[in-house]
Amino acid sequence: MNALLSLAARSAWNRRFVLGLVVASIALSTFLLLGIERVRQDVRHNFAQAVSGTDLIVGPRTGSVQLLLYAVFHLGGGTQNIRWDSVQALAQQRQVAWVVPISLGDTHRGFPVVGTTADYFVHFRHGEQQSLALAQGRAFTDAAVQVHDAVVGAEVARRLGLTLGQRLVLSHGDGAFADNDHTDDPFTVVGVLQPTGTPVDRSVHIPLGGVESVHGDWVAGMRMPHAQGAPAQEHDHDHDPHDHDLTPRSVTAALVGLKNRAAVFSVQRWVAGYGDEALMAVLPGVALDELWTVVGAGERALLAVSVLVSVVSLAGLVAVILAGLNERRRELAILRSVGAGPWQMLGLLAVEGALVTGCGVVLGAVVCYGLIAALGDWAGLHWGVSLRLGWPGPGEWLLLCGLLMGGWLASLVPGYRAYRLSLADGLSPRI
Repeated sequence: MNALLSLAARSAWNRRFVLGLVVASIALSTFLLLGIERVRQDVRHNFAQAVSGTDLIVGPRTGSVQLLLYAVFHLGGGTQNIRWDSVQALAQQRQVAWVVPISLGDTHRGFPVVGTTADYFVHFRHGEQQSLALAQGRAFTDAAVQVHDAVVGAEVARRLGLTLGQRLVLSHGDGAFADNDHTDDPFTVVGVLQPTGTPVDRSVHIPLGGVESVHGDWVAGMRMPHAQGAPAQEHDHDHDPHDHDLTPRSVTAALVGLKNRAAVFSVQRWVAGYGDEALMAVLPGVALDELWTVVGAGERALLAVSVLVSVVSLAGLVAVILAGLNERRRELAILRSVGAGPWQMLGLLAVEGALVTGCGVVLGAVVCYGLIAALGDWAGLHWGVSLRLGWPGPGEWLLLCGLLMGGWLASLVPGYRAYRLSLADGLSPRI
């Protein structure tokens, strides 16, 4: 067996340029398969870790996936809000430990603005039950004199170059029009959060009172004519916040924590049966499962494309070995003449194909995991998807074994052809 391996390795080395291209092709297919599988797993992991301490998400009756996306990931928008008295009624339920309201709808230079309470920094969890931590400054409080404080996520601070004490001007909606800017009510950065790898990094957090303050002259999403063009100094921080009632009239959604998770379904039924307003409560984990069901077709399509690339690479391996087999007929005939049997010819080409496949698979795996190690933190900072370097999971092992087995089976085709070559045909090949 050692002699056969040595002979196969030397034979492959003599044709190293052509076989090197095949190795690169197999390495590319391996890289695609492993990369897509690892990104798929890490995306799911990051989505699952985006909110880990919340038992229920309460919002207006809509799709559970839609509620999850805009309440946690700040993607899309709610069709309507929930009234503030409904949030208070929910907080008074004996099974409820805490309620953190979320108010969305504004942006700052493309980043979503999240209106909430100081409890957000106390109760919100991500990852493995990790709480939010400040890299600089402090969190805002619910005091009326601090309604224009802002705490920004790590990515917002990095990309916009924000530091403590800088002013922020929020925009109504997506900020596509300059007339939608709340120039008369700027906010001051009082804190910068540490990176979390979640949508928190890409958000600007302000008190609910601040949301009410900037929308005091807005009705049904439109600014009243008398407020347009108002000079900034008339509405700056010098005015007394106590002059206005900043109690929110409604919020987008609410994150709910329970005293006992066993009560989750009873609270969910209470929300569904709430008579004063049509509400719904969803479990984050269940909503995520529904989301993966929706995007599963896209995952399978990407995996299918990678499998096709692998099949093409293995077909190239078969084609290269078959194409070179005609030139090697005399070589194989000489081996037969010195005592090599037909089964050894089959084994020689099978081992050669396995070696080429193995080199390609190893190269592709090394490149894939090397890029994960080098760019994992960068991807988490820029894309919000932290790629984790770790031992291959069951799915990745299955793909690696499938590639190796596929390469070995593919090499049996030219091996069978060599098996059938006769000694006389090798010494006197037909033209």
